Amino acid sequence: MLLSMTGFGASKGQNERLNVAVEVRAVNNRYLKVNSRFPDAYAALEGEIERVVREHAARGTVTIAFDVRPVAGMSASKLNVDVLTAYWNQVKEVSRQLQVGVLADQLSSFLLLPGVVTDSARGELDAERDWPFLKTQLEEALGKFKEFRVREGHSMGEDLRLNGRVIVSSLDEIAKTASEVVKQYRDKLLDRISELLKGTNVVITEPDLIREVSLYADRCDINEEITRLRCHLEQFEAFLSDKVSQGRKLDFLIQEMFREVNTIGSKANNVSLARHVVEMKSAVERIREVLQNVE
Repeated sequence: MLLSMTGFGASKGQNERLNVAVEVRAVNNRYLKVNSRFPDAYAALEGEIERVVREHAARGTVTIAFDVRPVAGMSASKLNVDVLTAYWNQVKEVSRQLQVGVLADQLSSFLLLPGVVTDSARGELDAERDWPFLKTQLEEALGKFKEFRVREGHSMGEDLRLNGRVIVSSLDEIAKTASEVVKQYRDKLLDRISELLKGTNVVITEPDLIREVSLYADRCDINEEITRLRCHLEQFEAFLSDKVSQGRKLDFLIQEMFREVNTIGSKANNVSLARHVVEMKSAVERIREVLQNVE
């Protein structure tokens, strides 16, 4: 079962104190990287959040966003009189030194200063107490995140199998033609030599011809490459059918497949074989592009 590295999942829930919304988003990455956004009061939970995410994802950059708000009816803001008084006294002292007046109606502008107005509801957040509820919402969002990735993975699996069949079909044609390549070379070589030696007394002997054809046959022998590529294709299908998404192993395998296809192309000195090699290379590149998004 393939899983996409990209995906999205969200959940919302409420208890007696909090409304919590969780969003999970992921993009491609060779490794797993977890980014979490949450209220400062939950900083101690960062490790727990990452541990839960690692149970659901193996690769990709996963971003977790928590939106935590007090339930309706709870006061969200509170005026810190002590901080406001301290600011006011400092301003009055500076005004006295500068011999300028300070008007009481300017007090409203002090509300914008740091610490004057606090979020009382967020001040009551407690990481240890709230974690069970947050974890429930996180796991629900990750469940929907996985559903999204499974659907995407199914589509990618169909695409990968289609391109795999293209390689198999082309390889079958190459295997059929490969046995004829040496014979064709022998016939062409004999015709060419006969044409060049026409009207001369030079005679080409059978051992000379056999030696030249044997050297060519050794240089263009692709039977080992065909065998290895067939083994890679069998393993390719096995990885696609595995219960666990095998994106990393498929990445390594497609590199080996490309190496064999490239060797076949360099050794096979035949126009018909070259056309099939181009088809296989194109299919391998399409597979490689899809695998960039497979976990």
